[in-house]
Amino acid sequence: MSFAKVYSAQVNLLSGVIVTIEVDLSRGLHAFSIVGLPDKSVDESKDRVSSAIKNSGFQSPKAKNQKIIVSLSPADLKKEGSFFDLGIALSYMLAAGDLKFNPEKKIFLGELGLDGTLRRIKGALPLVQEAKRMGFEEVYLPKENAVEAALVDGIKIFGAGSLKEVVDHIDESKPRKFTDGLAERTREGEPRTSENFTRFAEEGKIPVQPKTEIKYEKERKGSDFADVRGQEGAKRGLEIAAAGGHNIAMYGPPGTGKTMLARAFSGLLPDLILEDVLEITGIHSVAGATRGELVSSPPFRAPHHTSSYVSLIGGGTFPKPGEVTLAHKGVLFLDEFPEFEKRVIESLRQPLEDNIVSISRAKGSAIFPSNFILVAAMNPCPCGNAGSKQKACICKPSDLDRYKRKLSGPIMDRIDLWVSVNNIDYKKLGEDGMGEKSENIKERVSRAREVQKNRFQKFERTIKTNSEMNVKDLSNMVKLADDVRNLLDNSAERLALSARAYHRVIKIARTIADLENSEDITSAHILEAIQYRPKVNN
Repeated sequence: MSFAKVYSAQVNLLSGVIVTIEVDLSRGLHAFSIVGLPDKSVDESKDRVSSAIKNSGFQSPKAKNQKIIVSLSPADLKKEGSFFDLGIALSYMLAAGDLKFNPEKKIFLGELGLDGTLRRIKGALPLVQEAKRMGFEEVYLPKENAVEAALVDGIKIFGAGSLKEVVDHIDESKPRKFTDGLAERTREGEPRTSENFTRFAEEGKIPVQPKTEIKYEKERKGSDFADVRGQEGAKRGLEIAAAGGHNIAMYGPPGTGKTMLARAFSGLLPDLILEDVLEITGIHSVAGATRGELVSSPPFRAPHHTSSYVSLIGGGTFPKPGEVTLAHKGVLFLDEFPEFEKRVIESLRQPLEDNIVSISRAKGSAIFPSNFILVAAMNPCPCGNAGSKQKACICKPSDLDRYKRKLSGPIMDRIDLWVSVNNIDYKKLGEDGMGEKSENIKERVSRAREVQKNRFQKFERTIKTNSEMNVKDLSNMVKLADDVRNLLDNSAERLALSARAYHRVIKIARTIADLENSEDITSAHILEAIQYRPKVNN
């Protein structure tokens, strides 16, 4: 036959799109063209495919006088990346009669090396999810992506190491040749073969390798609250932030443990459910932030303060996710917070308020999820010594004013808790014994999250933490006694709290009550919540 059609897919924003690959061969002087809005990497695939076919033991497309047209549809979708190499190669070989197989209900993904090896791709998980949604039954892709792809239930995943392995497996024109590199994977079992290949007899229960889980556990437990001497006030604030999903800022002189506390913070967050694991792994896979591994713990992202607006928020000519999206369902740690560009800081307004990022560009628009906990750390001034009894501040008044103006009132309002991290007495630093372990604090946080889960199940709107409640939710779910309401109103008037800050105090008080397993919010809860507002006029 001189025409063939197979199926592949590519990433579009954070989801997958099925792409149909059609190849037509005709007589004439040799020409090899790809149509369908290919970018440079897709257009160059004709050279990779030609060499891969030749070095896999077949006749190169360039060895024949023929006109080869490869069409990638839908034609109005820009094709990017190296997802289509394997599909183009198989479609050409099918059209040229080099092999025979039924391409229906099959997806082929992977970049080809010149020697025919298959190389890993980005975004395997969302591509397989889309393939299943569209009714496909089998996905062939690089073996480095097989574990990640096998998270999707109800579809067969074949991980291969080379083009030849795939050809030997699917070719119906000759007896099957099975290799160690090509093995079927499903969520129900460890690598196993097709029906006629019985080399692997035993099946496990999950496709995730144990070493993957251990790796993420170690990363998550790299720091522990027990390692930080003193700073009980900051630890209490971080516990409340973890329990209610609240944003928190720590301020104090350098060297007092702000960064160490922030890095230990992610260890307080409850374990992810499978739904969240799939969502987060898909996001990180699209961004190329994984190596085919499962993201099994809440992500912790800590961009440098010189990071650009696009790298933090996302964007580009064709919108891509930024750090706020990579921190989804986890922690975004911004150290030296006021040192970020003012434009970058102000761009956090939407994700902190709405838990999404809306990006519009001339060539496309996108809405990315960004439901993270912001942990900010900052010094009291550029030199770090303002207010210190041990060292004198050397900052000019203009420097101090500029430093303070980097954080606007709206941004400060969106940060629920402000805690001071002061210098520790040297005697306490040398004391024996450890503080409370993160593991114990995590248990309290998990119990408080369970209380919130039970409360929010009674309402139609999907809410998981107290920080996600809006004004209407507060009216329906949080009832304050008259004396407690009067205390809050009087305090808000004295402190000149904005309407947003007023409601955030109620949310924090609700979280404090949940930590104590108290059904009602008391005056003590309100007073503690007010302590965490910034000690400046906003």
